[in-house]
Amino acid sequence: MRTAFINALVAEAEHDPNLWLLNGDLGFSVLEPFAEKYPGRYLNVGVAEQNMVGIAAGLALSGKNVFTYSIANFATLRCLEQIRNDVCYHRANVTIVGVGGGLSYGAQGYTHHAVEDISGMRMLPNMTVLCPGDPIEADWATRIFVRHKGPGYLRLGKAGEPTIHATLPHNLTIGKALRLIEGDTVTLISTSNMLETAMQTSALLAEKGISTGVVSMPSVKPLDSTFVAQEAQRVPLLCVLEEHVRNGGLAESIALHVTELDTARSKILSLCISEDISSGMVGNQMELRRLIGLDPASLVERITKRLAQLSA
Repeated sequence: MRTAFINALVAEAEHDPNLWLLNGDLGFSVLEPFAEKYPGRYLNVGVAEQNMVGIAAGLALSGKNVFTYSIANFATLRCLEQIRNDVCYHRANVTIVGVGGGLSYGAQGYTHHAVEDISGMRMLPNMTVLCPGDPIEADWATRIFVRHKGPGYLRLGKAGEPTIHATLPHNLTIGKALRLIEGDTVTLISTSNMLETAMQTSALLAEKGISTGVVSMPSVKPLDSTFVAQEAQRVPLLCVLEEHVRNGGLAESIALHVTELDTARSKILSLCISEDISSGMVGNQMELRRLIGLDPASLVERITKRLAQLSA
């Protein structure tokens, strides 16, 4: 996803002379294409994320279109006050780019785990939150944010995420869900870097004769509430997959919408990270997913168990 992001940003900068990129002393081997082509619009502020956001806000209020870039929890939580007061309060054209969402930097421990970032960004006023599920979605989200007016948060994986989409619909916009597979019993709603896992889980459930759909939800805020309402009336079980804690995440947002519906048929199963265990884990991303039950085999077990409870 990082490569898709920087390639899209470089391409957009050719047509937008006001497009700037700031980073917090990382992104080496990733951001060089922008820095080398547009050195006058690139700034490494050092390990000073609060200052980075303040500089970005100042540039934005002077007419610039600014992207900031850092590891996801550093880009959001370390400078939350500055994002809140300098960017959101002023509706500044600043896009916060968080790389390594979820457990992408699992081996670095909890200091590098971005598992509360969606929650932090969702609660801020005027903030749009996009969490692409593959490089195709990352390219789309980057270009959308270049044209978007106001604060934004773009949550990326780290590297090596597979391409799931062949193409995206030409009319895709902020606030819309993407259906990849139709299903009548279970709908897996994935956001960010859980899309490949959702596809694998759907295939395993299909082998068991369970009709399972897959939906990518790159737009976390605003949420596609129309789609959620329709899906909640259509299938018995909505399963929300996110590499994030439950509090403040996508499942919580979807559940709020569903509880307000008079005609909802669906139950909701939140497949996420428990707040109680997230801070004590160290290991690579796939190992940690297995430990917390976010690998396909564990997800199938949890989903089939919930379906059995619903039919009892």
